[in-house]
This record gives sequence, C-alpha cells and structure tokens, in this order.
Amino acid sequence: MSGQLRVAGVGAGYFSQFHYKSWQRIDSVDLVGVCDMDIERARAVSPDHAFAAVADMIAQASPDVVDIITPPAARLAVVKQVAASGLPMIVQKPLADDLMDAQDLARVARQAGVTMLVHENFRFQPWYREARRLLDSGLLGEPQSIQFRLRPGDGRGPDAYLARQPYFQQMPRFLIHETAVHFVDTFRYLVGEVGSVLADLRRLNPVIAGEDAAVVLFRFLDGASGIFDGNRQAEMEARNPRLTMGEMLLECSEAQLRLNGDGSLFLKPLGHPEREHEYAWQDRDFGGDCVHAFQSHAVAHFRDGAEAETLVDKYLRNVRIVEAIYESAADGAWVDI
Repeated sequence: MSGQLRVAGVGAGYFSQFHYKSWQRIDSVDLVGVCDMDIERARAVSPDHAFAAVADMIAQASPDVVDIITPPAARLAVVKQVAASGLPMIVQKPLADDLMDAQDLARVARQAGVTMLVHENFRFQPWYREARRLLDSGLLGEPQSIQFRLRPGDGRGPDAYLARQPYFQQMPRFLIHETAVHFVDTFRYLVGEVGSVLADLRRLNPVIAGEDAAVVLFRFLDGASGIFDGNRQAEMEARNPRLTMGEMLLECSEAQLRLNGDGSLFLKPLGHPEREHEYAWQDRDFGGDCVHAFQSHAVAHFRDGAEAETLVDKYLRNVRIVEAIYESAADGAWVDI
C-alpha cells in the first residue's frame, strides 16, 4: 500500500483520545472518520468526519483500515461489518468477554480473509522495548524469573474508576481480564511461552463486581518462573502511579533489570553494584507514548508490509492464559495451558 493510509475509528470513549491523537500525529495517516452511537462524541474528535453508523462511515469515508475502540460487548457486530467490507482492522483488548467470543472474532476475520491486529500497547511501552533490546543483546543472559507488582492506587472508594471508565465497576471479571492480560502478554514478550498458572483472586472494593487483587504464579516452558502481584487499591511511590502501574524485576543468568514507577530502569550485573540504565523515552500521553508506538508499528505493517507482532491468531494465546487463570482460581490448582 503506497501513499497515505486512510484510517477510520469506531468508538469515542475515554481511551479513544489516545488513539485519535496518535493517528493525527502520524504524517502518513489521514484520519477520515470517527464513529460513535453518540455522534456528539464523534464530532468532538472530528467535526467534519463524524458518523453515528459504521456502515455510513465505511461507505462515505472509504477507509483503508478501521480502528475498533469499543467496549467488548459491542465489538462483534462492528467486526462483522468491517470484515464484510473486506477491510483490515485493529481491535482493542480485551478482545471479548471470554475465550469463545474472542475466537469468534478471529474466525470472522479469518473467514473474510482480512487482517486483524490487536491493540496491545503495553509491550510497546519504552521500558519493555528497552528490556527486550537488552535481552537480545545478550547483556542480561537467559531469563530466569520475572515479577510485576501492580500498585496504581486508582481503585479505592465508591467512585473508583468512574471518572475514566465507569464500566470497570460492572465487569464480572476485572483485574485479570481487563488489566493483567497486558502483563500476560508482556511476560511472554520478555520471557517466553507460558506453560501453566496458579492463581488466587480477591475482591477488595465492595462497590465493584469483579476481582481487583490477585497473585498469579507462572511456569514458563523453558523453566523460568513469574509472579504477577496486583492490587488496584494499593499505591506505590511514584510521581504518577499510572505511568507504569507498578514495578518489575527481571532476573537473568548474567544480570537483573529493575523498573520503578517513574519509568527508570536499573541494571545490576551479577557480582556488581546496581546502576541506573539510561535510555531514551518520552513521557507523553499514555504509558510512555505506547499507543503511538503501537500505532506506528501498525502503520508499518499495513502500509509497508512490516511484520506485525499482535496478529489476532497469535494473541489468542493470551486469552487462553487469562481463562486458565480464572480456572485455577476456581479450582485452587495449577492449570496447564
């Protein structure tokens, strides 16, 4: 595909702002349409290219790619319309309410012969890209364990999540399904394939429907281990606890790498003192500008044919792992993937 990439978006809720800001920053992209059932929300993003119906937007805006930014419950109908038009698409995570529905989304795209990328942006946060670069350089050695301690402090009290994404309060599956899926993907990106999981899930805030605290143990196929320790009520020490949402420790055969809540990385070669590892990144928009990094990656795929990291059939493995976590919590036992 040569020339400008014509992108249209479906959904104008809270998080869509980061999508649209990024599309408007990419020189090779024209944002040709924004669709929302509340057309005033669409007009707030794009006064001249706002639509209330997906079919009208596709017919009149003639996009090359559709970015679907709706909540999961509204997604399948949109995906079917886009696929029937023969258009490739980007779909927000979590893909669907459960594995079966996620597989249905993938099946629709597969049967229509169109590409579906999953908008999984955490692996594009600059600290994880740098960690991957250090792993690839051989400096760290082989991964042995990874730990992430999630402490954003945004889930306290009766007004938890209402200012940004109020539907969080009603999700029967919350912390793992909505948030920890990012870290399932990040763990796989940095350490390798997950073989089995053991989970304990809790609800601390009584005003929400789902779990907001969890400890999940991971066994990786190559022998490494992992821990996800999440608590959305608790808060770590950071200028903005939602920047990284927590702290990571990646232990390898030659060195360990530590991430703090301000986005700083600290490298400790075995037998030597820890030192700060300087690297370039920008504290812009969400999560170190990770939405923009992902969408630039997507443009390279759709426009220039570069390899894509988040094709839906690959991403389904994350959804299977999430299902296994819930199964483990229910049964109190290790679950193989």
